Amino acid sequence: MLTLTPDRTTTTTEQTEELEQTQQLEQAEQLEQTQQLEQTEQLEQTQQTEQTEQLEQAEQLEQTEQTEQTQQLEQAEQLEQTEQTEQTEIFYPSGDGEPLAETFVHVDAILMLVVLLRQYLQDCFEAQKPLLLANQYVYYAENFPRLRFAPDVAVIFGVKPGARDNYKIWEEKQVPAVIFEITSPSTQKIDKKRKKDLYESIGVQEYWLFDPKGEWIPEQLRGYRLTKDKYQPITDRFSQVLGLNLQPEEALLGLYRHDTGEKLLLPSEVTEALRQEQQRAEQEQQRAEQEQQRAEQEQQRAEQEQQRAEQEQQRAEQERQRAERLAEQLRQLGVDPDRL
Repeated sequence: MLTLTPDRTTTTTEQTEELEQTQQLEQAEQLEQTQQLEQTEQLEQTQQTEQTEQLEQAEQLEQTEQTEQTQQLEQAEQLEQTEQTEQTEIFYPSGDGEPLAETFVHVDAILMLVVLLRQYLQDCFEAQKPLLLANQYVYYAENFPRLRFAPDVAVIFGVKPGARDNYKIWEEKQVPAVIFEITSPSTQKIDKKRKKDLYESIGVQEYWLFDPKGEWIPEQLRGYRLTKDKYQPITDRFSQVLGLNLQPEEALLGLYRHDTGEKLLLPSEVTEALRQEQQRAEQEQQRAEQEQQRAEQEQQRAEQEQQRAEQEQQRAEQERQRAERLAEQLRQLGVDPDRL
């Protein structure tokens, strides 16, 4: 009886294939596990990132809310401070309701000074930034509105141009350089003592008192110039600050340029002077035209006289030639014309 023995080669091949499949299956399972692990890690990272972003957003939102609250608190504090400042702000009046001056004579003197000085300052002191005040409050101590004065006319240099309701020295940084007071017996004591001392103490360079009626200043005009922090009388009526000679003219104060001697004129006087100049120019033109006509006539007469002289000379030459011809004829006849 014949017995069959299994083929060892076949069995080994099958085992090898099963082993390879097992290995492949294990590798596939490992790869799948690895992929699942990576996906899990990515998911965790994504969740962590989202949580971090949400946390940062929450922190930013909280910071923004805190910043807004801080700003609102600061605005409230500023508003409260502003309201407190407004409630405690000091009022500086621009006038007291009193008239400009006690008589029309004094008013005219003030207005004339203002008109003359305004144009003069614009023409000659523009670079020094002049300002002209007339009967306006000047405050010289901050937070003390009762410490003030109202000069009839004041000239200030080195400030911004433009009108002002009042003038605060601590804001403008300049004191008046020249002050004019149009004085009278009712203001005599204040003008010659209290105002003089005040203007001297704050550094007003020149202080002028003009009495248009001559009621308490016989010479009508007195001036003081600051010298070494003290006022000294001005004896020559010359304002060094303004470059003007001052001259009382009845109830008004005449102003004359020191460099040229020219008088400062009111607009009406300028108009009248211009009209007179035009008339004189027209008269001069007429005289010039008349002189030209006379010169032309004289020239015509001279030309006529020259023509007559030339004609006389021609006639004399003709007579001479005729005399010579006659003398020649006599000689030809044997007669000596010189013996006739």
